[in-house]
Amino acid sequence: MKTQNEHWRKNSYQKVTLETKLFVVDQILNGQVSTNFASKKYDVPRTTISY
Repeated sequence: MKTQNEHWRKNSYQKVTLETKLFVVDQILNGQVSTNFASKKYDVPRTTISY
């Protein structure tokens, strides 16, 4: 039984350098990792690494 509604907050991310973005996108394009996995692994929003 729930007594209170929990408010969902957006995840806060740190700024990502261009090198990190290019590295992650390169891995995604080469098929080494998926977008979701890379987002969680490198703590980067999926919209940031969309290509």
